[in-house]
Amino acid sequence: MNGALALIETLLNSNIDTCFMNPGTSEMHFVASLDSAPKIKSVLCLFEGVATGAADGYYRIAQKPAATLLHLGPGLANGIANLHNARRAFSSIVNIVGDHATYHHGFDAPLESDIRGLATPVSKFFKSSQSIEALCTDVAEGITESLTYPRGVSTVVLPADLAWTEGAVPTTATKPKEKQIVEDSIIEKIAKIIESGEPVGMLLGNSSLTKQGIYRATQIAQNKKIKLFAETFPPVLERGKGVIPIERLSYLAEFMQVQLTGLKHLILVEAKSPVSFFAYPNIPSSLIPTDCLVSQLTDHTFNSIDALEHLANRLNVDKLSVDQNSANEEESVIPTGPLDSKKLSLIIGDLLPENAIISDESNTAGIYLSKATESSNYHRLLTLTGGAIGQGMPVATGAAIATKDSKIINLQADGSAMYTIQSLWTQARENLNVITIILDNQRYAILEMELTRVGATQGGKIASSMLDISSPSIDFISIAKSYNIEAFRTETSEEFRTALSKCLTIDGPSLIHAILPVGLGL
Repeated sequence: MNGALALIETLLNSNIDTCFMNPGTSEMHFVASLDSAPKIKSVLCLFEGVATGAADGYYRIAQKPAATLLHLGPGLANGIANLHNARRAFSSIVNIVGDHATYHHGFDAPLESDIRGLATPVSKFFKSSQSIEALCTDVAEGITESLTYPRGVSTVVLPADLAWTEGAVPTTATKPKEKQIVEDSIIEKIAKIIESGEPVGMLLGNSSLTKQGIYRATQIAQNKKIKLFAETFPPVLERGKGVIPIERLSYLAEFMQVQLTGLKHLILVEAKSPVSFFAYPNIPSSLIPTDCLVSQLTDHTFNSIDALEHLANRLNVDKLSVDQNSANEEESVIPTGPLDSKKLSLIIGDLLPENAIISDESNTAGIYLSKATESSNYHRLLTLTGGAIGQGMPVATGAAIATKDSKIINLQADGSAMYTIQSLWTQARENLNVITIILDNQRYAILEMELTRVGATQGGKIASSMLDISSPSIDFISIAKSYNIEAFRTETSEEFRTALSKCLTIDGPSLIHAILPVGLGL
């Protein structure tokens, strides 16, 4: 058995059965071996940033890793932005990066590069295999590390000569340890803080933001009168009917400061202490009050749900009655007239199907989405964890591969859509149930806002033109139709409701080009 086939068998032995790929010459023996291993689902992506983002979306829903197959250093480099987002999401991914044959190094071939230097910032594990005997062991070690808490990205380099060399032996990754249980002493410490009578806040992140975790945290918060927040950009947030609404910390530093005002203690549950997304004049980097003490209930290596349950029991709030349908259900008003961000969000909230998954890269145009979907059917929200735009469409693609039971709705800002527009091709090829909603305000509107916030008041005509993407305008309908995807252009609320209703009945991908007021005209 050659190295490529043994590597694939090692992936399958270790419960990795999906690979998002954009291969090149160095990976041809891996590609040729796929016919001998039909159990692995091979998903072709036309850009490496789609492959890495899809692997991230796949993990967030499947809760198991996918592999990627990337072509040398430049191929890895093309995928780094979404590996950055995946690292921030603590998503388990196994990158297989093809490389020149071991003996070809040193000749400075055109694609020679520092793969280790590129991979290390976004990988918790890196290894470049140097022998056929070590290849599958290296891959298995990478799989185990990617699944070891805190989970993350593993990158293993596959030299071309190892891929074609015979004598490789498949193996199986070692099962990683389960999450740890928080010690009673930590529970007692946090309980005493909550019982101190001083203003306390609790910040939930990552895997604590499930229906069960939010429920337990809300019991504590309501009974003990503490403030409860979710992190700004969680990997997965359960929402809608049956889930208690939770306030997310604002992206805007000024608003986050207001949310945290007056706190003397902040308890972190799988979250980090809040900081400003960027540096701004006259705004501190740390956004908690200067006299606020930060304590940690759990980090990403501990079982947060178990910790919240034990904390609730210690505080005697385990039997507190909390209405899990407590979202405010306002009187339904059907939006009419010219479409804007608020009307679009209300229509989505009204039509959202049960168990939907929203991949949200709406940026400024999605400002009303959270409130509008609070009382919608149960759904999961996937957010832009690392801030590197171009995530929404690939993450939606990977989520759709991970489940056949959910309609995926990708709310996609027009500018960032163009970073990974090739996602539509993969969605069409795989006939994925993804509705892409392009929120078209013809601007990098978030940067128009940031121009003022950072104090760049001298910006004039040239600066403004650098944030304007209306000349030429982007014809998303033609792009979608070139992939044989059914697409609709909407300018009014009535047109958008009709289009979304239609898309929800389509078996396969569809796209809505939603025309919104220009710029920050929300």
